[in-house]
Amino acid sequence: MAKTSDLSTFPPSAFWLGVEQFNQGEFYACHDTLEAIWMEADTPDKAFFQGILQIAVALYHLENKNWQGAAILLGEGSNRLDQYSPEFGGINVLDLLDRTVDWLTALQKVGPERVEELAKIIIKADSSISLTGLETPLPRPKILKLPE
Repeated sequence: MAKTSDLSTFPPSAFWLGVEQFNQGEFYACHDTLEAIWMEADTPDKAFFQGILQIAVALYHLENKNWQGAAILLGEGSNRLDQYSPEFGGINVLDLLDRTVDWLTALQKVGPERVEELAKIIIKADSSISLTGLETPLPRPKILKLPE
């Protein structure tokens, strides 16, 4: 697991705004919030913030039917976050990674032709749509906070 430089100020308070934005489906706003933190973060913490913001941007791409952008950033974001699993910065990183793998796997199975339907299933939680090859319900975008 990666270590942060100063646990007394980590994560910064604005991080929780980014988590709330992510959980409310405000992926572009989450990206803006976390990008500001990422740009100011010390080196040991940069990949943590960048990984989450890449996943947020991937979901923004998914909302906009950009299959390639979503697939690339889900992969890059999860690769960056992997070193912080299972828990880091007050969040359940392992759960976020599991969700991200489910979304990326689903994207790869349905391909770009069905990205709009997949976006409705993941982002809008539209259970009236079923896609061949997706046996289980896909998890909603959510970052789980650790109990205090």
